[in-house]
Amino acid sequence: MSWFQAMLLGLLQGLTEFLPVSSSGHLAIGKAVLGVEPSGDLVFEVTVHAATVLATIVVFRREILGLFKGLFKFSYNDETDYIAKICVSMVPVFIVGVFFKDAVESAFGSMLVVGLALIVTAMLLVFSDQKASGSGIFALAASRSKSGQGKESRNGISFLQAFIVGVGQAFAVIPGLSRSGTTISTGLLCGVKRDKMAQFSFLMVLVPILGELFLDVVGGDFTASSTGVGALLAGFAAAFVSGLFACRLMISIVRRAGLKWFGLYCALAGMAVLIFLV
Repeated sequence: MSWFQAMLLGLLQGLTEFLPVSSSGHLAIGKAVLGVEPSGDLVFEVTVHAATVLATIVVFRREILGLFKGLFKFSYNDETDYIAKICVSMVPVFIVGVFFKDAVESAFGSMLVVGLALIVTAMLLVFSDQKASGSGIFALAASRSKSGQGKESRNGISFLQAFIVGVGQAFAVIPGLSRSGTTISTGLLCGVKRDKMAQFSFLMVLVPILGELFLDVVGGDFTASSTGVGALLAGFAAAFVSGLFACRLMISIVRRAGLKWFGLYCALAGMAVLIFLV
């Protein structure tokens, strides 16, 4: 892998990790277009994922610091409640990682899976956007439930909603299903407000991604890496800078705008992959 290929793939990883268009699916497409081996290089994968994790930590540094401060007050407060809900959201993806890892990894070599999953992502984004804005098929239900809404859950999300969002994240290990798109869409569909879901979605994935990185570091054969230091640095820098931009942009989009245009893009990308395969 050349430094230019690494930079392009790093840009792709940073942008698509946060935008609801599937980073795994786009990396698979990007590698195919650039002629990079589909299996990739473990060192490079870990490097660009570490860059996006760092971008998330930088963007949410105040919120993360606040959670740690609250945790060490040794009382059940807003911060410990939020952390507990994040832990609940991680249960489904932990189960998938332990019991279905081989089945998931086998799917990463299939462009058919990527194409179909991108179309599923598109459907989720469109439906959740309608639900959040109270339009389309959800308009009548929204008008009926508006007057009967109960007290909002602590931190804007309940334990049940956190678990359901976690189920969405577990399905998002399939390449082509966007992690951010699936978690945000699932949260909006089960009634979490836009502003609350944006932050929860990005913070809930930190621990699973860090855990995945740790397992890759412990179990990977780094001595067989064919990627040079220059390429790794180019990929890391590109993923970090584009990740910062995409993370801030996505927060603004979820809070103020709609997701349907990303849904349209995912539908077109998925159909393009399927047409290419045919």
